[in-house]
Amino acid sequence: MQRVAVIGAGHTPFGNLRRTAKDLFATAARQCLDSVDRGIEPGRVQEAWIGSLGFGGWQLGNLAALVTEHARLPNIPVRRVENACASSGFAFRDAYLAVRSGAIDIALAGGVEVMNDLTPTRQRYWLGVSGDTEWERLAGLTFPGVYAMMAVRHMQEFGTTREQMAAVAVKNHRNGARNPNAQFRKEITAEDALRAPSVAYPFTLYDCCGTTDGATAVLLASESVARELTDTPVWVRGSAAATDHLALHDRESITGLTATVRSGREALRQADLAVKDVDVAELHDCFTIAELMAVEDLGWCAKGQGGPFTADGSTGLDGQVAVNPSGGLKAKGHPLGATGTGQIYELFLQLRGRAEGRQRAGAEVGLAHNVGGSGATCAVHILTR
Repeated sequence: MQRVAVIGAGHTPFGNLRRTAKDLFATAARQCLDSVDRGIEPGRVQEAWIGSLGFGGWQLGNLAALVTEHARLPNIPVRRVENACASSGFAFRDAYLAVRSGAIDIALAGGVEVMNDLTPTRQRYWLGVSGDTEWERLAGLTFPGVYAMMAVRHMQEFGTTREQMAAVAVKNHRNGARNPNAQFRKEITAEDALRAPSVAYPFTLYDCCGTTDGATAVLLASESVARELTDTPVWVRGSAAATDHLALHDRESITGLTATVRSGREALRQADLAVKDVDVAELHDCFTIAELMAVEDLGWCAKGQGGPFTADGSTGLDGQVAVNPSGGLKAKGHPLGATGTGQIYELFLQLRGRAEGRQRAGAEVGLAHNVGGSGATCAVHILTR
């Protein structure tokens, strides 16, 4: 079993970009290879895993072959990984396991999604395909509706308030304003968040992530190759994943995600670390309630205390743990298949001390938490400097 490091990372801007998926992924892959300290030829990459929902159905078959061809990575084994919003989080895990096993020494993991070339009606359709088709999607339930039900139940059981959820949006927009790749580079106030147009009670517009185009890519290497190519490897210390029921009505509780709890515990066990050791975390905040539940499920605070924990500043850049310094899905954006490796990109910068304007001082341990759909799939990774 080989030690594995991240040695390069690339990230396009996120937003309504009017660019093709081929162009976006080629940009991210080129940035990734160019970021390796001592340089690397594309021909040294041995395999690739590409996360994508295939939003809009533009290329459901052989997507990975198409985008890697345009990234000048032909003739290597590639495959598309689809696990809804967790697609590239699982692509990263697959690449990590391949390198760790000793089967290969250099792997590329990435993701790409173009979401803004469809009408709003078609966008809602494709977002809905990640839920239970028979009992949720065909009944007209949208993803804002799914997470809104979680939020209302959390409010009823634990006294969570709309103001506490708004604190997530305010923090993440403040961080996103300092991220040159973010979709929404503007700060907001709690009043802005609370008075914005309603989406699905208790959510307003600022409780929900955007519809986003973008691509990301990271390069993983075995220890011997990593030490050849860089003096600042970022080590992958733990990687775990879990699944749960897809439909909300099949779950024991909807105020937390069992897949998050299980994958978080296992990733920390592999790393031989406790959650209190984590300095910086990229959490899957597709809706503000999702971040509150994640800080509970991963163990930074007790169940039901995510609201007060966030509102008192514990998740700020200088707090107990810096949560979503990139701006998270909320402000940086959420191009479904690209989000997981986008989280790894941010941790790569943070652990190297290169996240200008949003750096967590002295960050040594990072955690990435990538959720698929409403929580049926989850991947958690632990990285260290």
